Amino acid sequence: MGNDNRTEHFGFRVGPGGESRGLLVYCAAKTLPFCEADITSHGWNLTRASAWGAARAHMDRLGAGVGIVCLQDISEKAVAEAEAVLGYGHNRFRWIAILDLAFLKSAVANHLISECCLDFHVAPVDVPRLLHSLGHALGMAHLSRNHSRGPSETCFEKNIIGASQAIKATFQRIAKISQSDAPVLIQGETGTGKELCALAVHAHSARGSRPFVAVNCGALPDKLIQSELFGHEKGAFTGAHQRKIGRIEAAEGGTLFLDEIGDLSLDLQVNLLRVLQGGSYERVGGTETLRADIRVIAATHVDMEKAVSEKRFREDLYYRLNVLNLDVPPLRSREGDVVLLARHWFEMFAAEKNPRVRGFSRDAFAALSRHHWPGNVRELINRVRRAMVMCERQLIGPEDLGLDHVGSYRDIPVEETLAEARERAEREAICEAVDKSAGNLSRAARSLGISRVTLYRLLDKYQIPHRLPQN
Repeated sequence: MGNDNRTEHFGFRVGPGGESRGLLVYCAAKTLPFCEADITSHGWNLTRASAWGAARAHMDRLGAGVGIVCLQDISEKAVAEAEAVLGYGHNRFRWIAILDLAFLKSAVANHLISECCLDFHVAPVDVPRLLHSLGHALGMAHLSRNHSRGPSETCFEKNIIGASQAIKATFQRIAKISQSDAPVLIQGETGTGKELCALAVHAHSARGSRPFVAVNCGALPDKLIQSELFGHEKGAFTGAHQRKIGRIEAAEGGTLFLDEIGDLSLDLQVNLLRVLQGGSYERVGGTETLRADIRVIAATHVDMEKAVSEKRFREDLYYRLNVLNLDVPPLRSREGDVVLLARHWFEMFAAEKNPRVRGFSRDAFAALSRHHWPGNVRELINRVRRAMVMCERQLIGPEDLGLDHVGSYRDIPVEETLAEARERAEREAICEAVDKSAGNLSRAARSLGISRVTLYRLLDKYQIPHRLPQN
């Protein structure tokens, strides 16, 4: 570096004459394990905190950045406190730990460093190496900020939190669906976030700047839903004192989201089919034919093919809605996302929590990961918010989440649920049929007793590769 007292990493340089970078240093002792001047002379502006509460307050004020944590107490309580604060800012701060060699012999300390820290140094500190680590952390922090603020940012990455392969595949499918203006059918269990997916499709489509109007078809009585969808004229029925604009008209130029479409009555299905086929409708009690410039996105937890076969849902409407489809994965199939979501909601509802609560224990994270989540993300939010209020300790445990009844997570055998067994059997049957038909999907569909359209959907759902028949 010669006489240039600047630190450089990933193209970010700090030093005399350049921009000073903030560095949060947590150290309970009065004396730092390094010379402060050795760091400040390279362009770092130190902010010290000797208590975890103060460190967290500085994290909130700074928003994001680089931190040094000096770990001198290897008791389980001290490590738990450190884990709570470092975990609190895991997605905003890049931490470097400084510790004594004895600290590395502790299993809980090893977990803390591996989970919460980008790098660690053993005292006495090698200052040049520490400066290099700080430069590395600064570069990673900048990359993280640029990613979250850059032009490639997507709204569904902010609203639908996750890093699992299942949710990444969902992101990719949303991006593709957004490029079209065709109707979409979103299917998934209750609480998986179907409306968030619909919002993401709308936001990334050409209609993103236009209205997004949601209608819960299962929450409105049959007598009201026609008026809600199509609007009504003054005097159309008792109590209709003035003209009312319906949801379809309110969504003009944008997206109409029909949640729980499987609960729509057969009479309303006929009227909706007319809108999808010809783009026209009339207000209740009116004679004027109106044109609808909307994109329809529907969602349901109902097995629509079964509903069609049982004559509870019109087949022609089903195919009109199911031009493009999106299956939202249940939380139990999103490996690793439960902990990420729990941390996210902990930060989101920080104002509601018991002031003593600082985070989750490792046992709590393990219990969250092993729970089956029949209520999906909605259930997770409920359990986390309740635990944040009711917990009397510093770290939320399995019992605070209502998951202590499962016993020690280390002793719980992994069992296959009925849904998982059904999906496994379905996937195996499809693979076998495709193989036996030598890639002829029409023949494979006939052998399975399903339509070719259904087979295509299942191949996509289970990501089953297939080859075209050879000439």
